[in-house]
Amino acid sequence: MKSRIAFDLHTHTVWSHGKGSIADNAAQAAALGLERLGISDHGPGNLAYGIDLSQLPEKRKEIEECRKAFPDLKIELGIEANIANQDGALDITKEQAALFDFIIAGYHYSYLGERPLKGIGVVIGGWLHERGITSSAKARNYNTDFIVNTLLANKIDILSHPGDKAAFDIDAIARACEKTGTIMEINDHHNGLTEEDIKTAMKYDVRFILSSDAHRPQAVGRVDRALERARLSGLDLTRIVNYREE
Repeated sequence: MKSRIAFDLHTHTVWSHGKGSIADNAAQAAALGLERLGISDHGPGNLAYGIDLSQLPEKRKEIEECRKAFPDLKIELGIEANIANQDGALDITKEQAALFDFIIAGYHYSYLGERPLKGIGVVIGGWLHERGITSSAKARNYNTDFIVNTLLANKIDILSHPGDKAAFDIDAIARACEKTGTIMEINDHHNGLTEEDIKTAMKYDVRFILSSDAHRPQAVGRVDRALERARLSGLDLTRIVNYREE
């Protein structure tokens, strides 16, 4: 039995730090027979490659032109907003969030939040954690709190690469996703969710999504690594919103 994904909502373009245009990503998605494509460049708070919100009308116009060029592909304007605030605020306001078709949010090193010194500490701790140096329980709790608080304070459609870039309590995060109806991403570009994290998260009534997190057009729709982790975890694949069997 063949399997595929029906849509890929997490892709980047030259509007942030991707290597291709919206049209490039759309062409790849159309070639793969995808039904939907999300353009979800990084939020404005990202110090390295955040989008300029004043350019959104121009970006929306480009998407409208691509919709005409690819009539069988539903192209949507999303954003990958940034999480790092203990008070639950994203790097976009609720009014700005209404400008997008969907909201992805996740933690990134290039966003320090409203407490920059603390943010730098989280970055350093995350860097050490990714290299096998154990984080303290206090740091893990702090990191988990800013994710959970943000989930509870905002309407977030997808939590991107949960557990990536620092130490987090996936059990607590999955419980918050269950409460808020937030979809948990299994990311192909990053390692979150890991196989063990999926096993933890699937104990809760949450849905999952496979995402390429493509930074170049050729990667759009490519989720083999993510799907393999889902299979190895024992996840019921019908819980993945964009997974299809043929």
